[in-house]
Amino acid sequence: MEKAKYIWMDREMVEWDKAQVHILTHTLHYGNGVFEGTRAYQTNNGLAIFKLDEHLKRLYNSAKIVAIKPNISYDEVRNAHIDLLKINAFKGNVYLRPLIYLGYGVMGVHHVKAPVHTAIAAWEWGAYLGEDGLENGIKVKTSSIIRNSIKSNFGKAKAVANYLNSQMAKYEALECGYEEALLMDENGFVAEGSGECIFIVRDNKLISPPNDNSLESITQATIFELANDFGIEVIRRNITRDEIYIADEAFFTGTAAEVTPINSLDNRTIGHGKRGEITQKLQQAYFDVVFGKNEKYKKYLTYIT
Repeated sequence: MEKAKYIWMDREMVEWDKAQVHILTHTLHYGNGVFEGTRAYQTNNGLAIFKLDEHLKRLYNSAKIVAIKPNISYDEVRNAHIDLLKINAFKGNVYLRPLIYLGYGVMGVHHVKAPVHTAIAAWEWGAYLGEDGLENGIKVKTSSIIRNSIKSNFGKAKAVANYLNSQMAKYEALECGYEEALLMDENGFVAEGSGECIFIVRDNKLISPPNDNSLESITQATIFELANDFGIEVIRRNITRDEIYIADEAFFTGTAAEVTPINSLDNRTIGHGKRGEITQKLQQAYFDVVFGKNEKYKKYLTYIT
């Protein structure tokens, strides 16, 4: 990760190395905090954040779910994203990480009296799963760890604590020589990757599991729109891992992962073992959207001027 000049913290621009919190920060000990992952791309008309409002809406919805009352308004935080990109004067594509967290002042699991803070960090970041992965696909392993159960955690919140589940699944996959993990839900159906939604292609139909056990994905929603533009039939239903083995194509989507093909699952080659035709079509269309090359979708871009 390359350092930027400033991080925005509670209305102040703070130098990167001075953006610090107390060791007794409540979120650090008890895991109650919410965040987002947002990208900004260098378009022909300058740097632009993709789907800023959709990400901010989910951030504030997440805070509501985990009973955190944000200390700063939606509009202020929205403007802070823009100000942060301006002051850092990035030359490449950027990843943004807004975070609403509980600070120092209260210990114990009852969180309501802990002070609330908001911060936004941004840095230049390339392909999350590797540039080569975007073209040739990645090797995926079905995790021995299941996705957080909706009986115990709030899956619709992008909450800090939820990601221990993802972290352990990713760790297992990488230690076993793979590049990403695929998690099942408590009923044995496919849920998602460690930080991505999954799609498969069978008989020219695009299939993706429902979001019963996963976050409502902003990138996934974009892929649905693009598939509709191409006249590709989209089906939302449960899928099993062995159905992925025999799929024609498979790919992950997410703000960080963008559109990354899956070339194998559990050492079973998927399709021809490389990026498939429909995956490539949707991937190219997605990049056209985020780089401002598709007029229809420029409504999703917030230009930094």
